[in-house]
This record gives sequence, structure tokens and C-alpha cells, in this order.
Amino acid sequence: MILKVNLGERSYDIVIERGALKNAASLLDLDRRVLIVTDTGVPAEYSAAVSSASKRAYTFVMEQGEASKNFDNLTGILSLMTDGGFGRGDCVVAVGGGVCGDIAGFASAIYMRGVDFYNIPTTVLSQVDSSVGGKTAIDFRGIKNSVGAFKQPKKVVIDPDTLKTLPKRQINNGLCEALKMAATSDRELFELFETSDVYENIDIITEKSLKVKINVVEQDEKETGLRRVLNFGHTLGHGIESVCSPALYHGECVALGMLAMCSDEVRQRLIKIYGRLGVPQKADFDKDAVMYAVKRDKKKTMDGVNAVIVDTPGEFRFSYTSFDELEERLGAL
Repeated sequence: MILKVNLGERSYDIVIERGALKNAASLLDLDRRVLIVTDTGVPAEYSAAVSSASKRAYTFVMEQGEASKNFDNLTGILSLMTDGGFGRGDCVVAVGGGVCGDIAGFASAIYMRGVDFYNIPTTVLSQVDSSVGGKTAIDFRGIKNSVGAFKQPKKVVIDPDTLKTLPKRQINNGLCEALKMAATSDRELFELFETSDVYENIDIITEKSLKVKINVVEQDEKETGLRRVLNFGHTLGHGIESVCSPALYHGECVALGMLAMCSDEVRQRLIKIYGRLGVPQKADFDKDAVMYAVKRDKKKTMDGVNAVIVDTPGEFRFSYTSFDELEERLGAL
């Protein structure tokens, strides 16, 4: 299956195909210098498949986890490209989850003012969400994604077979992002989470989630309006993640953030879904530390944020929410 992201000269395909990783040579333009960015949690054979298909490959391996999205690793990637003689005609390929995609994409955006970037997501979270849309970043001084750039990939290649090596908690972590799409924009997908075996329907969930995101990104590439809907649960979720990572995963933190930004009816339905997925419904954290991070979020205004609220599954509204109100909502978690 091929889904198209229509952004004029920045348009690209999302290829969804079991076994696609083995076809990297035919799917990607690798007849040049290729910098592969991966981490210790990704099976080495995934990056090896890209390396063997490349004319001249270099591989940068980070430690697994959000903490790797830092300036030291960014410097390491850029140094490897510089030492390898990379030019503007060469490319960067992310092979891994959202952390790999974020930092690899950012490096590709700033090296020589931009080189080609391909994303091969290997986690549920990155396949249903973060690999598409062009947001790239690293974390800085404890604030998630505070230094970054928009950089659309040349192509995204999703091989569902790469999910076979994931532990169940990582799968559920990614499904939280798909549930975010469902809550704001797809009532039928939300009901699938409530009534069906999500693991047997993961291909359908991936496709429907990507269609939601593509529709939003095509209308608002640089997040000046509609694209803010994709931040449902993220304003408080990122703050919680800044304090609770690595004990809590990104999707789990977003899930907590969603509980704070919806109606009582939706909250109770989400809690039941979380129970099915084994996702935490509360967390032990320093509320002041979380609010410190929230108040430095890139989406903030002077006294609050334009938050996303879900009153009914499949529908959303934007509502300006003060920091005081956000702190009150946070207290319920």
C-alpha cells in the first residue's frame, strides 16, 4: 500500500509493505553516501539491510531512549557526515523509533542547509505518527523537542514485520498515539479500540491513523492552526515525560495528558481502554516540576496554551487554557 502526502514540491510517499525493509535498494535512492541513524534497541539486521543496499554507508548507533535526543549525539552525527565527506547530494536514513527519526531528521535539516532524509520507522509509535509530518528535534535543558526544524522526508517506508521484535509495552505505548488520532478525529477507530482486539487489527489502526495525520498535515504543514489538534494530550504529556522519563514512555505520558483534557464521558471510556492496554491511569510526579516544563513548551503563549479538548470521541475543539487551569487539571492525575 502507498499513501501520498501532498505538499507540493515536498510531497512524498508512505510505503506500507511487509518485508519492505529487504527491498530498501529499490524503494530508496541509496546510490550515494548514506548515513544510517539507529539505536541499541533496534535489531542490527535492520540497519544492515539498508547498509548493504547503499553505495557507501556509515552507521551512527545511539543508546536507546529519549535521553539520546541531545546535542552530543547530534554533534556525533554531524561529525560522522563531515568526516565522511558528505555533500548536499547525499542522504540520512533513520532506522528505528521516534528518537532516531527526530534526531536524524534534524541532522538532515541542518547539515549543509539540508540533505535528503528517509525514515524507516520500526516501532508502533513511529509508524502510526512520528515518522510522518516533518517534525524533527532534540531535547534541550530538560524540555522535550525544544530545538528542531520542519524537515519532510523524501519517503517513509513502513515494514510491519519489524514490530515482531517489540515487547508488548512498547506496542501499547505506540497505540496511545493512534488512540489520540481516534479520540480527536475518527469515532470508528475509537470504537475499534473499545470493542476489538487491537493487536489483530494493528494494520488497520496504522492505516487509519496515518490517514488522519496526512489530512491534517496537508492542510497545515507548519502548525499554524489545524495541526495543533495532533497535540491532544501532549501539552501536559510532554511535561510529565520531562519529569517521569524513562520510567514512563512517551505514549504513556500522552495518555495521561489526554485524561486531563477531555469530558468526563470520554475520560471514563479512555480509562477502560487503558485498562485493556495496560496503560497507567495515574502517575506519581512533582507537579511543580511538570508545570515548569509545561510553561516552557514551544506551544505556550504568555499565560497559557491553546489546548485541544475532546468532549465526544471523533470530535475536538480548541480552547485557550490558562496555566492555572492546566495545573488544576494536572492535579487530577
